[in-house]
Amino acid sequence: MELMEPKATPPKKKPNLLFRLLAFLTTLALMLGAVLLVANRDKLNLDGVRRWFSYRSLERTDSGQAESFSYDGGSTNSFATLDGGLLVCSPSNIRLYSGGGTLYIDETVSMEQPVVDSNESSALVYDAGGRDLYVFSGKEQVFRQTLDEGETLLSARLNDAGWMAVTAQESGFKGTVTVYDASFQPVLRIKLSSRFITDAVVSPDCKSVALLTVGAEGSQFESRLEFYRLSRSAEDVEPDVQTSLGNNVSLDLRWTADGVWVLGESAVSLVSPDGSVSGTYSYTGRYLKGFSLGGDGRAVLLLGKYRAGSSADLVVVDGAGTVTASRSLSEQVFSLSAAGRYIALLSAGRLDIYTQDLEVYRTLETTQGARRVIQRADGSTMLMNADTAHLYVPN
Repeated sequence: MELMEPKATPPKKKPNLLFRLLAFLTTLALMLGAVLLVANRDKLNLDGVRRWFSYRSLERTDSGQAESFSYDGGSTNSFATLDGGLLVCSPSNIRLYSGGGTLYIDETVSMEQPVVDSNESSALVYDAGGRDLYVFSGKEQVFRQTLDEGETLLSARLNDAGWMAVTAQESGFKGTVTVYDASFQPVLRIKLSSRFITDAVVSPDCKSVALLTVGAEGSQFESRLEFYRLSRSAEDVEPDVQTSLGNNVSLDLRWTADGVWVLGESAVSLVSPDGSVSGTYSYTGRYLKGFSLGGDGRAVLLLGKYRAGSSADLVVVDGAGTVTASRSLSEQVFSLSAAGRYIALLSAGRLDIYTQDLEVYRTLETTQGARRVIQRADGSTMLMNADTAHLYVPN
């Protein structure tokens, strides 16, 4: 028997020089890209991609500013951003402009004190102390309500799902709250005779409503936050849970996934739906010069030692009542606004947009005389002066 000799294994081919060079360059590019993303994570984010798709057809200058457009000015005007544009509410008109100034809505109204509340897709306008309320969505009016004679509006708020809480005064009661679902059908109406209702907001899951009430506890003024399930009967007027806020006069209210933010003259608190106070930050002894509850999980405050003067501190507070960031300011602040992870601060001839840790995200040196700013969650900003407005989209 003849033994077969094993076949010799052919020598492995070494990668050619070009292949090894390409592999090295690819690895180097990936490493450099990772370093670049880490170093510029606040500038290179998904919001920049969102802005590119949302505003790619909008003509802008090299600095990111769109052409300004005119609107009817007035000291009683209220503003909100809606559908990528600006909603301007005066006592005689409600108008919606696109980011480039195209007029989409022109509604003639008669109001004494227009107030606006909005979410990502809708905005409501009501006449504080009057009887008229309007809701707009998708460039059109989708709901209108006029209260009965003898009733007056105190507050109206939308949650992100489009549910609405309307607070009013009514003869024979100290306050009423009506909750409407997203199709504007009434779900629950609460009428109180024992305490005044000043504000109300629907929970993000649309299962509860929180009422801000004021009254006397003994000889002391007291604010309370009262929670009511929307599945209860109309005859049941006792709250499921209530929390005392002391004598802190409330100025703003917002219900987020973390709980209800209550901002007052002397403190800001986060209250859980079970009635427990998650955290409180007191600024007693300092003047509250500006504030915003629009940021993600944070309250933004502008606090000054004196009522007059330009010296102030910009303070960011989390739900535990802890200051997570602060910044001393020496220039006069015209307007403050927060949305998502951004904080806009407008001063004389300058707009600074910060992240929530108060690191500068973008700065705009030319503001075209703006005196009011509205920050958006995607990082874009609407700036308004006495009678013109323009959109700034960071590049």
